[in-house]
Amino acid sequence: MSVLEIRDLQVSVRLPDGEAHPILFGVNLTIRSGETHAIMGPNGSGKSTLAYSIAGHPKYEVTGGSVTLDGEDVLSMSVDERARAGLFLAMQYPVEVPGVSVANFLRTSKTALDGEAPKLRTWAGELKGAMERLGMDPAFAQRNVNDGFSGGEKKRHEIVQLELLKPAIAVLDETDSGLDIDALKVVSQGINRVRETGETGLLLITHYTRILRYVKPDFVHVFVAGKIAEEGGPELAERLEEEGYERYQVGAGTAAA
Repeated sequence: MSVLEIRDLQVSVRLPDGEAHPILFGVNLTIRSGETHAIMGPNGSGKSTLAYSIAGHPKYEVTGGSVTLDGEDVLSMSVDERARAGLFLAMQYPVEVPGVSVANFLRTSKTALDGEAPKLRTWAGELKGAMERLGMDPAFAQRNVNDGFSGGEKKRHEIVQLELLKPAIAVLDETDSGLDIDALKVVSQGINRVRETGETGLLLITHYTRILRYVKPDFVHVFVAGKIAEEGGPELAERLEEEGYERYQVGAGTAAA
């Protein structure tokens, strides 16, 4: 079992004038293999900052606290070392990678993670199967990564990566953003297949409860002004749907996206 532990995490971003702008103010969170955690909160509360800080985005400066994966210091690792250690980030806005096919990208990623290339005859079948389960035409494997993909196709491709790469901990940053109801169901089914293996801990970051109707979280954390304001089970998400975030924001400042 893998464990991601975040302790008193404090993060700032450098503004154009060089001044450090604090965004996270002491976040504590523990995610274990097989658990699904949902982080919900309003715009500007720091949810995406948490995701990118875990992944190692250079824009964000960790000014305090720690992040460990199975006892190893994540913050001292480069971005590729974090990926090899078992961390995965599905981005809110997946980037396009012209000149690199989906098939080559995924096989290269799998090789980097496992230390050896997957056998071509079995890998081709695994890739085709994962794409078909996500409702993607296998012909997309020969297209450049996310190049010309619709928003829904990009999100489906992220879940194909999740299924094939089998990370220890996956952070899904607003994976439901921009999906129509049919695509949301397909993507949610893919996430649930990963959950059922019990091998991956999931952190779902979202504004809304709609994805949580299909992917039932074990824990819900309300994120406001750069820190966790309340924690609970699935019933907390249902209460947020009815009440919104206003009561948390009274007297609280705004962090950043």
